[in-house]
Amino acid sequence: MKISEVKADDKIYEELIRLSEKWEAENSCYGYRANKKEDIEGNRIFLAAQDGKIIGYLFGHKTRKESMRSAVPLDKDCFEVMEIFVEKEYRNKGAGKALFKYMEEQVEEEYIVACTATKNYKAILHFYIDEVGMIFHSASLYKKK
Repeated sequence: MKISEVKADDKIYEELIRLSEKWEAENSCYGYRANKKEDIEGNRIFLAAQDGKIIGYLFGHKTRKESMRSAVPLDKDCFEVMEIFVEKEYRNKGAGKALFKYMEEQVEEEYIVACTATKNYKAILHFYIDEVGMIFHSASLYKKK
C-alpha cells in the first residue's frame, strides 16, 4: 500500500467525489452527502493506493477551533481532519491508520482534531482512540421520542 500527499487536480477531485458517493450510498454516517469539488478545495489531501488504485483518502486543513478551547489552547492552530474514508473491502487492514499516521507526520500543527457522525460509534472510537491515539473530548447525543 502506498500513502502520499497529493496536489488537487481535476482527476483527484473526480476520484474523491466518486469515493464519497460510495460512502454516501453506504448510509453509515448521519447526514453524510457526497462531496462536491468545493467541499474538497483548500484542503490538504492524502491518499492510500493499492496496486495503482486509490482505496482511501483523508483531507483536512489548518484551523483554530474555538469550540475546543478546553483541549486546544486558543493561541494554537490545529489540523482538522474533515474526512477519512477507506473502501469497504480494504477496511480493518491498516489503510485508515496508515493514512492518519502519514498525515500526522506531514502536518506542522501541534494538535489534530476530528469530528464524526458515524452510526458505528464503537468502531470509530476504537479507530480514533485505540488505533491512532486521539483523546476523547466531547460527544453530542440525541434521542427522538
